[in-house]
Amino acid sequence: MSFIEKIKSPIRDEMQEFDKVYNAVLDSDNPLLNDVHNYILESNGKKLRPILAILAAKLLREVNTETLYGAFALELLHTASLVHDDVIDDTLERRGRESVNARWNNKVAVLTGDYLLSKASYCAYTTKNVDIIAAISQVALTLTDGELLQLSVDKMSDIDEELYYNIIQRKTAELFATCMEVGALSVGASDEELNRLKNFGNALGICFQIKDDVFDYYENADIGKPTGNDVRDGKLTLPLIYALRTSQSEERDEIVCLLDKKDFSQENIQRIMQFAHDEGGLEYAKSEMDRYNQIALDELKDFPDSDVKQALIRCVDFVSSRSF
Repeated sequence: MSFIEKIKSPIRDEMQEFDKVYNAVLDSDNPLLNDVHNYILESNGKKLRPILAILAAKLLREVNTETLYGAFALELLHTASLVHDDVIDDTLERRGRESVNARWNNKVAVLTGDYLLSKASYCAYTTKNVDIIAAISQVALTLTDGELLQLSVDKMSDIDEELYYNIIQRKTAELFATCMEVGALSVGASDEELNRLKNFGNALGICFQIKDDVFDYYENADIGKPTGNDVRDGKLTLPLIYALRTSQSEERDEIVCLLDKKDFSQENIQRIMQFAHDEGGLEYAKSEMDRYNQIALDELKDFPDSDVKQALIRCVDFVSSRSF
C-alpha cells in the first residue's frame, strides 16, 4: 500500500464518493473542455488538499455534503492555479506530461483555469455555509496576491528569507491551512479546534513548499519537471537564499551577478545550484522543514488518538519524505 493510500485508509469511502462526484462536477457538454478536463484527471494527482479537508472533518465528526463540496472547491482552485502557473512560467511539463498550455495553447489553458475557478466558486456556494464561502474566497485572493508579490521583485538577489516566507505563506501555506479550516467548519468545529487545525495546515504547507524547493536541486524524474527549473524561472528559493546570506566565498558576488542579470545558461544554472550545495543551503532547508514538521505535529497533540489523527501524522511524514 502506497503512502497516500495509507493516509486515505480511514476516509476510503469518503474519497470514493469524492472521486465519483468530482468527475461529475467536471463533466461538460463542451467537447474541448471535456478533453482538457479528462487530460488533467489522467495526470492522477495526489489530491492531498481534499484529503486534508476530509480528514479535518472526520477528525471531529462525520463527513457531510458541506465537507465534500468544500473539498471539491479546494481541489478545483488548486488545479486552476497550476494551469495558470504553467502559462505564467511558460512551463511545458507537469508531472512528467505535457502541461495544458503545451498540449493545447495558452488561450485554452487560461480559459480552462478560469472555468475551474468559476466551478470552485459554485461548489463553495453549494455548501451554503457562509464561513466556508468566505474562507475559499479569501484563499483565492491570497494565492493571486502571492503570485503578484513574487513577480514584483526586480532583482532576484533582493529576496531575503523574510520575503521568501511571505511569498510561500500566500502561495502555498494558506491553501493548506484553508483545507483544514474548511473541513473543520463543515462539521461545526469550536474556535480552539479550528485554530489548531489551521495552524497544522499552515505548518504542513510551509514544509511542503520547502520540500519542493529542495527537489529542484536534485536529478529526480518523479517530480515531472526539469532540475533547476526554479532558478531558470527567476525564483529564489530557500537553499540559495541561505547560501547567499551566509557565504564568505569569493564566488558569492559572481553568483549574485548571474542572478540579477538572469544569465541562466545551463552551465550557469548548474554553477548556481552547486554553490547552494557547497554553502550548506540544502542542509539548512531540510532543518527548516524539520522545524515546521514539529510545529505541525505539536498542533495535533491534544486531539484524541484515532485512525484519522494517525493519517494526519502520516501526512507530515509524507510531505517531508515524498519523492514527487
